[in-house]
Amino acid sequence: MLRPFLVVGAICVSAPVVAEVPQVVTDIAPVHSLVAQVMAGVGVPELIVRPGVSPHTYAMRPSEARALQQADLVVWIGGDLTPWLSKPLETLAGGGRQVALLDQEVTQTHPYREFNHEDEHEEDGHEGHDDDGHDDHAHDHEGRDPHAWLDPQNAHAWLGLLAEELAELDPENAALYRENAAAAQLRLDEVSSAVAALVSPMQQVPFVALHDAFQYFEHRYGLTLVGTVSLGDASSPSPARLAELRADIEALGVACAFAEPQFDTALLEAAVEGSETRILVLDPLGAHLDPGPELYNDVLKAMAAGFGVCTGS
Repeated sequence: MLRPFLVVGAICVSAPVVAEVPQVVTDIAPVHSLVAQVMAGVGVPELIVRPGVSPHTYAMRPSEARALQQADLVVWIGGDLTPWLSKPLETLAGGGRQVALLDQEVTQTHPYREFNHEDEHEEDGHEGHDDDGHDDHAHDHEGRDPHAWLDPQNAHAWLGLLAEELAELDPENAALYRENAAAAQLRLDEVSSAVAALVSPMQQVPFVALHDAFQYFEHRYGLTLVGTVSLGDASSPSPARLAELRADIEALGVACAFAEPQFDTALLEAAVEGSETRILVLDPLGAHLDPGPELYNDVLKAMAAGFGVCTGS
């Protein structure tokens, strides 16, 4: 059970200066949350990918295209997560600054993982991948795992980076952006420490997932994912991959398999059929949370709670 989190607050002593507020657009709710924390007292960023849908296959609406056209700053994870956003950024947001967080020096990244299913591509011939919106990279599964927001150390670094980006755009409110970022970093450090304590019973418990989205969280907190139905880009699995995953579940006595709100669970249910593995839910995007400054930390807390259900802690 998730216990209350002690959060250290910080009082921002600077008042916002009356000036034109930068128009900031973000891709996913966790990034939006970080930007909202830094902009507190000055303005509110726009969000493109609403919670509850997959960023891998999202179709942008006209209102969101207009927001890109008007943006002074676009903050997104990068084309590794949302390849469909790359072209609109070139054509619609040419006048604004763009920050792809995966490309920043402060960001710690990990490559995609294969889980020793090297032969699956020869067996399935990549059929069905054209539908998943990953024309750039779904076929080789190489490159960076884009789910970097699930490492709170990345989020901590991004808060400082965002403060500097906003300060450059809006020097009159630079002090407030920096104070907001520092306060947000303190809150995040408290939450991350509490999450580490809550998930520690899970460190010796192997688990599987529908989609390889949790690598950054695993690395930060010492957890062990032993297999997935889909890879990190949410591409469709082959029958061979499902068969190997089913065998691993039986051999390792996997207690829990984690789904996500954005994806159908039918393939995960097929993988665990006949075993005692329970299907639980982890939500890396905050599908059932209200977008805003609290969402990022609430995502971490909810992730910890989900692992706690698996271990009964």
